[in-house]
Amino acid sequence: MTDQAHMRRAIELAARGRGTTSPNPVVGCVVLDAAGQVVGEGFHAYAGGPHAEVVALRAAGERARGGTAYVTLEPCDHTGRTGPCALALLEAGIARVVVAVRDPNPAAAGGADRLTRHGVAVTTGVLAEEAGRGNAEWLTSVRLGRPHVTWKYAATLDGRSAAADGTSQWITSPESRADVHRLRGEADAIIAGIGTVLADDARLTVRRPAADGAPASVDSGLPDGVAATARPPAQGAPAMRPPLRVVVDSDARTPLTARVLDGRAPTLVAVADDADADALAAGAEVVRLARRRPYGLDLAGLLAELHRRQIVGVLLEGGPTLAGSFLREGLIDRVVGYLAPALLGEGAAALGPAGAATIAETHRLEFEDVTPIGPDLRLTARPVPLKEL
Repeated sequence: MTDQAHMRRAIELAARGRGTTSPNPVVGCVVLDAAGQVVGEGFHAYAGGPHAEVVALRAAGERARGGTAYVTLEPCDHTGRTGPCALALLEAGIARVVVAVRDPNPAAAGGADRLTRHGVAVTTGVLAEEAGRGNAEWLTSVRLGRPHVTWKYAATLDGRSAAADGTSQWITSPESRADVHRLRGEADAIIAGIGTVLADDARLTVRRPAADGAPASVDSGLPDGVAATARPPAQGAPAMRPPLRVVVDSDARTPLTARVLDGRAPTLVAVADDADADALAAGAEVVRLARRRPYGLDLAGLLAELHRRQIVGVLLEGGPTLAGSFLREGLIDRVVGYLAPALLGEGAAALGPAGAATIAETHRLEFEDVTPIGPDLRLTARPVPLKEL
């Protein structure tokens, strides 16, 4: 197999940590012995747990000596809650390390240089763009100093998110709605505008399959004949935290009876610095931001506050006015649209004013994925190529 084939497998492994590693990156690792046979695989399963390299090296044991390690992110060279992975690779006797993405975090970077100084052959940049897409949330957080923002919407084929009478449940299928809960489960925070809260009384929580509540049991995904290594026992892993619910509510209109304040998950309400939020503060945590007329609050300030709270990835769920404001300010990193095979002809558009008055000002996107979900289509696109981050 080629370097690309082994790295693609490492990227697949890394994806198993989505939704459980934040504020850490997702990382996968494949270890070959000196003869080029796969002897260990691993992924970073949760923040504070063993890193992908350590998991894969444990599976490989002495068979790693003289072998090659494929890692989706440069092995760390610092001691945090775990030791440096670069040192673990050296102690295991690895002779070559292939890296997809260099670590942009100055506090952890340098693993490749350490390995090189100690005679290990290091190759970087293999499937860097593909690995970067899988780690987009963390890379955005480190490189831009703010959370990665995914805007999710559901609409008819003519772009309507609600009918003329305001009804919107349900435009898309149960399969699409289940997929939305997967997106929610991978996010650190879910953001909605006050219009969505007032119109739908949205709860903004994650409904997971019942099996997710069972004790942790991870399929190692290893080839036949390779020792299985799984996530540590359930008692060693922290409980999955629900995403933070964030309501953008300039004038503090969130009713105290709203389901978003039901206590099922933590909630942050962002209000203008001149809003009367004394009553609201009794039912939720409130953050005050500068008012930005005519469109609401300082959204960059909101993301800065979430970054301070170690929020790496957020899911923006609505409504059209808030989505337009995020897009106009260049704060949307990915768009996930669920399109139903239906037409309305009138009603609310999925996206509000976004600062594009002419075709020349159009916000151009790049399609990343088109997938059927039940009778619907899920479209995934990015405003700019990830490599430009």
